[in-house]
Amino acid sequence: GGGTWPKPGEISLAHRGVLFLDEMPEFHRDVLESLRQPLEDGTVSVARAKGTISFPAKFILVGAKNPCPCGYFGDSLHECTCTLSQISNYHKKISGPLLDRIDIHLEIPKVKFRDLISDKAEGESVEIRKRVERAREIQEERFKNEGIFTNSEMNIPLIKKCCQIDSASQNLIQSAISRLGLSARSYHKILKLGRTIADLSYLENIKSEHIAEAIQYQSKR
Repeated sequence: GGGTWPKPGEISLAHRGVLFLDEMPEFHRDVLESLRQPLEDGTVSVARAKGTISFPAKFILVGAKNPCPCGYFGDSLHECTCTLSQISNYHKKISGPLLDRIDIHLEIPKVKFRDLISDKAEGESVEIRKRVERAREIQEERFKNEGIFTNSEMNIPLIKKCCQIDSASQNLIQSAISRLGLSARSYHKILKLGRTIADLSYLENIKSEHIAEAIQYQSKR
């Protein structure tokens, strides 16, 4: 956003929706870094000579990138033409602090042809949508007096109230933080994600398998 008279930009237009950045490493570094504070606070401020205006920016960020600049690293059918240095520099375009603010990191394999023409995926998609809608209803009921709508918006007091876990789950997180070098932010992120995974199974209590799955989605940088 911007201009002499500031107008909302893409992240405010995506408020309460999804902002999808395809080929994320190809965006300018300063543009990507400008996402960090809005992802944390849910607002973005635009400063001009005549004053500063804050716009709402509670959006879901979805980013996609290739495994390397040419796109074929790890492909069994095509040879990658990139050097190790090129691959490293490509991934470094997305900084650690920004990665730390992304809850779920997934490596998506190439879709096989038989899966493209299968009717099974459509049925699974319908079922997943029902689970997601039910999980959102659970969260709306949970936070009806809190002024928020989703688990991702929980502050630390709400995390302590809604994300209680047993000693086995606590040990899992402690081990993951030591082994993967996760940040303090990741601890609360794992708890919130574990809460969401439990909601998708319509369970009141977070189990160790939910925590284990949440840990798997953390950045392995």
